[in-house]
Amino acid sequence: MNDELTRRDEMSLAGAALRGAPWKAAAVTGGAVAAASFGMGVILPGTADLTWALSLGISLFTLIAAVGSIGKPKIADRVTRQARLWALRHPWRFSLYPALGAAALMYPVQLVVDNEGVFGAALDALQGGVAVYLITAVLALTLKGRGQSSLPHGG
Repeated sequence: MNDELTRRDEMSLAGAALRGAPWKAAAVTGGAVAAASFGMGVILPGTADLTWALSLGISLFTLIAAVGSIGKPKIADRVTRQARLWALRHPWRFSLYPALGAAALMYPVQLVVDNEGVFGAALDALQGGVAVYLITAVLALTLKGRGQSSLPHGG
């Protein structure tokens, strides 16, 4: 693959890498953590923060899907395998797409549930997306380091 990929090419590769993500596990974990976070806010002293709980659930959902999709790069069909190997070779580029997805999911939560304005909601969603971006990239770098010998060299 050529290193001179367009953003559209990168988005296609990231999407192909995410094709085999553990979506069910990601949804169950994200939902359970969101429910537990909100439930703890109801039970413990203080206020229950639904926006925080939902954003935490979205973040975990995205992280588990993204990292799970590249965790076993050789277990997949040829196209997915090549996309996953690209993601491991370019963790910072790959991580951008799950982060954008997380921010897009967090935006309506911030806007509607938290009753923030358009710009405040966008800023909070962007902050959540940045957190997902950094954590996904660091975990992808770790996976890349663990499996460096299995990655083919070249573009």
